[in-house]
Amino acid sequence: MIRRDFIRNASLTGAGIVLSSYAGSGLIYGAPSNRVRVALVGTKSRGLAVGQNFAKTPNVDIAVICDVDTEIAAKTVEEIFKITGKKPKVEKDIRKVVAMKDIDAVMIATPDHWHAPMAIMAANAKKHVYVEKPCCHNPNEGELLIKAAAKNGVLMMMGNQRRSFPGVNQMIKDIRGGIIGTPYYAKAWYSNKRPALTLKDGVVPANLDWELWQGPAPRKPFKDGYVHYNWHWFWHWGTGEASNNATHELDVARWALGVDYPSKVASLGGRYHFNDDWETPDTQSISFDFGKKGLIEWEGRSCNSFRYYDAGRGVIIFGDKGTIVYPGGDAYKVFDLDNEKLIKEVKEGQVLDLTNTISATAGLDHLHVQNFVDAVLGKAKINSPIEEGYKSTLMTHLGNISYRTGKTLICDAATGRPNDPEAMKLWSREYEKGWEPIV
Repeated sequence: MIRRDFIRNASLTGAGIVLSSYAGSGLIYGAPSNRVRVALVGTKSRGLAVGQNFAKTPNVDIAVICDVDTEIAAKTVEEIFKITGKKPKVEKDIRKVVAMKDIDAVMIATPDHWHAPMAIMAANAKKHVYVEKPCCHNPNEGELLIKAAAKNGVLMMMGNQRRSFPGVNQMIKDIRGGIIGTPYYAKAWYSNKRPALTLKDGVVPANLDWELWQGPAPRKPFKDGYVHYNWHWFWHWGTGEASNNATHELDVARWALGVDYPSKVASLGGRYHFNDDWETPDTQSISFDFGKKGLIEWEGRSCNSFRYYDAGRGVIIFGDKGTIVYPGGDAYKVFDLDNEKLIKEVKEGQVLDLTNTISATAGLDHLHVQNFVDAVLGKAKINSPIEEGYKSTLMTHLGNISYRTGKTLICDAATGRPNDPEAMKLWSREYEKGWEPIV
């Protein structure tokens, strides 16, 4: 009850800490009963972790498991059964899932190229949507997500879980209260030690539906190494380390500075550590200029796990009266301007494993799921409407567009759209015929 009360109270405050309900409409949604029937879509590793959080949440029934890999689906059924004592139905085709009339909400944790198309399908079928980050494979899809949620009157929330962490909310409240003066610069980082990747021609496993796995993406031949994780490093399906991980820290940085869309974006990087089959950079820096409101930078290192402040990921927020060090979990430290005095320290409420690539903050992620469920039941406003999730995701896409074009992007500060024809070619993508997302 304490956890739930925190989320509800934080969500309903007018302090500008937690965002209003979907589209600023002020609406509170309610499920047709006092229970939320959820379909879990994409349940390998991260999807299973989020799905287990849904299964442990009061007033939730896991009705359907949807995965294109039959072995993964079967394992998920057993894992959900351990928690709930009930075995969900299995269906590998998302189109059949969203057509089910007794489903209230859909959780999406598939490869990136499926996130937005699935979310749009679900919204068009009047289902509420919890979609993992990044909420879209390209900026155009993000704009379509916002339209789909508005048109269909559904809740849509991205898995930027830190929006529901108590310590992070307190940090933002402290910043708004002037603890470091006016924040004007945020430095974010992520580090890992990923191995080299060599693809090989292969045969599609009997348990995998390669056609449905590709879905909206134009068809490519199967190769050993793509599935189930390394698709991240290929632009056709993935979005690189930037959207894979920077989304979290950039979301906190953008929230801390109180900014929306950058006016200038520049990115440099490359595949330096290995000479292999990766397409996306293993080392990347991105700078986001918000004019007089400040600057945000992100540094990503996929193959060198050196840590800053003994943290593999985090954000440092600089103000004109002090500095905050946020090491990626739910703790932070506040220093004076001379970096000589520790003004305030908020410690972790629990031990977090920030090297866990599936869920470094697994013990806190349930707060975000709880908030989503409470919102669907009409008990709270969602902490991260899709508009806010899209703004943070867009930052990563703009960084990748700058990297891929080799240009500094000059953007419309009201929409984030670059004023460059070459850059705008990457604003959207081609789709397999018949799979185009339609709102």
